[in-house]
Order: sequence, then C-alpha cells, then structure tokens
Amino acid sequence: MGAAVFWGCAAIAFGPAAALVLLTVAAEPLRVIVLVAGAFFWLLSLLAASLLWFVSVQLSGREDAALLLLGAAAAVLLQELCRFACFKMLKKADEGLATLSEDGQSPISLRQMAYVSGLSFGIISGVFSITNILADSAGPGTVGIHGDSPYYFITSAFLTMALVLLHTFWGIIFFDACEQRRAGGLGLVVGSHLLTSGLTFLNPWYEATLAPIFILTLCTGLWAFGTAGGSFRSVLKCLSCKQEPEGQVMLYSALQVPPEE
Repeated sequence: MGAAVFWGCAAIAFGPAAALVLLTVAAEPLRVIVLVAGAFFWLLSLLAASLLWFVSVQLSGREDAALLLLGAAAAVLLQELCRFACFKMLKKADEGLATLSEDGQSPISLRQMAYVSGLSFGIISGVFSITNILADSAGPGTVGIHGDSPYYFITSAFLTMALVLLHTFWGIIFFDACEQRRAGGLGLVVGSHLLTSGLTFLNPWYEATLAPIFILTLCTGLWAFGTAGGSFRSVLKCLSCKQEPEGQVMLYSALQVPPEE
C-alpha cells in the first residue's frame, strides 16, 4: 500500500512537469542549459532564505507562527529576486547568442527562456517541498489512524502540481513584464505568489487551500497563455490538427498549348 501511495502521489505531483520536460525541453540542448540555470537560481534563493531564517531564530530566540509567516514571505520575495537575476543573466546570454549567430538572431527566444526557467523553478521547488512527504508515504504507517485527515498525501501532491505549474506561468509573465517594463505585471506575480504561500497556512483545512490555489492556477495559466501570444484561434487551429502548406510554389508556363480542334 505504501508503494502505491508513493508512486501515485509522485505521478500526480510531477507528471505534468515530466511531460513538459520530455516534450518541450529534453531535445534542445540550450533549453536544458536554461533548465539547469533556473534551478541554480532557485537554490540560491533557498540558501538565502535558510540563512535569513537561521539568523532570525538565533536573534529572536523563538519559532512561533508570526516568525514562520514572515519567513515564508521573505522566502517568496527572495525567489522573485532570484527570478529577476535569472532574467538579467538570460537576457545577456540571449544578446550574446544573437551576436555569435550568422543571421543576427538568437537560436532560442526570450519567451522560450522564460518558459523553461519558470518550469525549472517549479520543478526544483516541488522537489524540495514534497520529498520528505513522499518518503513518509512509502510507509510504514497509516494516515489518519489518530484522527488526522487521510487525504494529507494526495492533497500535498496536488498542491505540488499546482505550484510547479504556477512557477511556469509566473516565469512567462515575469519575464515579459521585465522586458516591457510593466511594474503592474511584476506586482501581480509577486502578489499571487505571496497569496499562494499564505493559503498553505490554512492546512489542514484543505477545502480552503486547494480550491483557491487551483482557481489561481487556471487564471494565471490563461494570463500566461495570452502573454506568450496565444489566442482562441490558435487553440482551435491546434485542435483541428490542420497543417499549413509549406511554401508551395507553382510554376506556370507563359506558352499556352492551343486548344485541340
């Protein structure tokens, strides 16, 4: 039973992310490099947040709910600061690749970098948030035997899946806001990230956590889709599976064959 719970929760948490990596990232070496770079910047934010938490606990001498809430807010802000640092580095890399190419264009666009870096932020964040939970789900033991909620593991898996997708969407919106110098977009990304982190403090009241976070994920996904240039017409075109003719050229002779009598 423990193995079934482990693999089931792992598939829920990282199934969409694994599909995205295999279908859109793994075949392109530059995207793989961006994926690793994004994970590195998230780890930097984790290191900074850990140091800040350690110093705060040592100075205050307490670990209450108020300090935990402030620590979570500081961790979110550090993640977004490292996301901005990742944007600046990838922007410089994009300019360098454009300079080295023969046609003056980078082989990977900034929107693609935004998507891949956001996906890497989500994957590494999800790994650190659910690893210990998955280890406990493998057993031994039974969830809820002492009156606790039996939905702890599956709820954590769905929350991790939503977090991975949210980071992917946030990356697209954040990079576009930085590129277009839109302070409103940056504020909404940071605000929604703080809201998502704050909602997790309502656990184990899972109904008040899962529903708002998934609604936020859906809205953020639609926002990121529009930011990336998507439209309802493009969705219909994709679902119809129709391919446009690839530059077919028809040659007509200037000489006309006289009609047969």
